[in-house]
Amino acid sequence: MACILYPVTNEKAVGLIELQNTLTFTVTIMATKPEIKKEIETLFGVKVASVNTLISPTGRKRAYVKLAKGFKADDVAAKLKIV
Repeated sequence: MACILYPVTNEKAVGLIELQNTLTFTVTIMATKPEIKKEIETLFGVKVASVNTLISPTGRKRAYVKLAKGFKADDVAAKLKIV
């Protein structure tokens, strides 16, 4: 089951990529942290250090995915054409 809907490309998300090696995605409301982690690792071939989720006031769920050392969020963002 695909739990990732699309990457977030606002100014804050781009700042997190550059400063904290963190990618931001909008995910399905029922997605769990282990599901999100597994899907990111298989889709992009990276290791995930941590996943934090947030349900926004608009009702959308966002996942903040911090990549492990040795993997660059810039590379994944370039594949997604964010940066």
